[in-house]
Amino acid sequence: MIHIFTTGGTIEGLDYIDDSGITSSDVGIEDFLNKANINFEYTIENVFKKDSRAITDDDRKLLVRKIKETNATKILITHGTFTMEDTAKYIGKLNLNKTIVLVGAFILGSSAETDAPFNLGYAISSLQLLKPDVYIAMNGQIFNWDNVSKNLETNKFERNEK
Repeated sequence: MIHIFTTGGTIEGLDYIDDSGITSSDVGIEDFLNKANINFEYTIENVFKKDSRAITDDDRKLLVRKIKETNATKILITHGTFTMEDTAKYIGKLNLNKTIVLVGAFILGSSAETDAPFNLGYAISSLQLLKPDVYIAMNGQIFNWDNVSKNLETNKFERNEK
């Protein structure tokens, strides 16, 4: 079984206008999964709905508590791309012995042009094959939590040069 934790972000079609509010969205991760006619057990739990720029370490602690509480060993986290790498590093340092993949979208999940279904499908597929650790699945690639950064100029995730 896959436990999916949602935290908001563009993948859920949330368009953040400013620090005080968001535009509403009727896009849900379950909608994408239903359209894909998937055939595996999963559960979806909304942890919070935030622009990832507003996610705090208290939010990350809550997310980690939820990860520890679930019996599932395969965890998918939908997350905004602005601080996705920060959350991956926060969780990765804890060695939770679960396979955890963070995924998001650059184009609103409510847009016809969204990259959300591709990214979500790629992340779920990868989640089923990866060994326990923390990863980011974006741009058709898998990145380890300790070797990833978002390039704001290209709007892509990339490996850090070592």
